[in-house]
Amino acid sequence: MWNCSPWALLPLIYSVFTAAGLWVVYFVALWNERIVPLGARTIIRRNGSFYPPYISVAGNSPPASCIFSEVMNLAAFVGFIIALLRYFQLKPRIDKAWLNIGSLVAFSIGCFGMTLVGNFQLFTEEMIHNFGTFVTFGLGTLFCWMQSYITLRVNIKNEGKLAGIIRFLLSASITVSMILFFTLMSRRLHMQAAECQWALVMFFLVFLGTFAIEFRHCRFDTVCTDVSGRPVSLSETPPEGARYQLDQL
Repeated sequence: MWNCSPWALLPLIYSVFTAAGLWVVYFVALWNERIVPLGARTIIRRNGSFYPPYISVAGNSPPASCIFSEVMNLAAFVGFIIALLRYFQLKPRIDKAWLNIGSLVAFSIGCFGMTLVGNFQLFTEEMIHNFGTFVTFGLGTLFCWMQSYITLRVNIKNEGKLAGIIRFLLSASITVSMILFFTLMSRRLHMQAAECQWALVMFFLVFLGTFAIEFRHCRFDTVCTDVSGRPVSLSETPPEGARYQLDQL
């Protein structure tokens, strides 16, 4: 019997389809001879068309750039929805509201950074693109650490310890990958830096996919009413008898 909430599928579908979209961008760029493959030790330039396999470089030129923009825009939008649902899930459970609000704000700005990365190509608008990259990676990493701590603190269905350990390990992997990425880039070790960037993004998508653990216990409802004033929460919903009496009025 299916006892899990269907909302558990959202983080999983998000992670799988976003990763698949980015790999499609990579293979399209590889097919069009814009980048060298991951794992290559040297960069072979042929009329300037071969570059290191950074994600942004793979998505720099059409037709890969068209796919890249779509993937990043959809990833930003659905990622924001996931963060918003997580905020509402934690709101009645967490005692420090600023942690929940700060986590949502950080990831929301990070999602905006994703749109900058996807819509301003590296070779045409380098400053805006790099700003979006710093915002996405920086605030995305902060979001991961905050959510790892919150997971242990809230401990939904007594699963917080296991989920928290998994998320702390993923957060550490994301942080190490990001540090290596920027360090290797500064030393012009572009092939190794590109590999770290791909690892960083995949770790981050796996992290977001772990929200399926808590989402499988929750149901999210939308209330629409013609009555002005503050909406009634589910916890304030009157019992069946009272609702029946109200319906008779």
